[in-house]
Amino acid sequence: MIQIIYFKKRFFAQVVFLLILVSWLKVATATDYTGEKITYAISPLGTAEYNDMGIVVLEGKAVKLVTFKTDTIGFSDLEKIYCEPKMLLPKRVQRDISFFFSKEYLVEEYTIETFSLHIKKYVDKRLVNEYSFQAAGPINNAILLPFYLRTIDVLEPGWSFTVYLPSTYKISLVSIDEIVVPAGKFKAYHFTSSPHKFEIWISQDADRLPLKIKDTGGCGYTMVMKNRVFNKK
Repeated sequence: MIQIIYFKKRFFAQVVFLLILVSWLKVATATDYTGEKITYAISPLGTAEYNDMGIVVLEGKAVKLVTFKTDTIGFSDLEKIYCEPKMLLPKRVQRDISFFFSKEYLVEEYTIETFSLHIKKYVDKRLVNEYSFQAAGPINNAILLPFYLRTIDVLEPGWSFTVYLPSTYKISLVSIDEIVVPAGKFKAYHFTSSPHKFEIWISQDADRLPLKIKDTGGCGYTMVMKNRVFNKK
């Protein structure tokens, strides 16, 4: 009986995963942003840089690699993010983090099929801690989330979907705003999360640029786009 219940739960989880996978594939576009570099200003004081490195091979499979470098007073974080090319679901994230007087290295391993995340923390190449997380669906990555939103073809106020970070959030398009960032003035799709943890603005034009990300939780930062270029290989 226990085995039957286990297999029923496993089968149900796989069906849910397939339904989510199909729905994400329907909205994903084939736009190639390889070579794209976007720089951001972080309030109160800092900068960030996003780079699309294109397709690379990870464990024999083709994945997209992006890097995201954050620099603020006394803190820097370089993230190498390997993800599914279309859905932008993370597979592996490697983070080099520096604080005032210390450094650490994190490896985040995401298993899409089991909705799980395992993190290993290293200090001076020595494993010092491990963490595991489980979600109700495929776990996304906070850095990649705004870039996933840009792939959706049709957006109208009221559109929403559920994302796992690994906590569960409902992302809703609440309005179309006119906003000003260092890169210029734009009409933008304005998304909010429930619970109210963050807000995201994506340009309404064909580029769908992630213009502004605002943390409404404990950190309280705001990130706004400064410029965007393409680095030719």
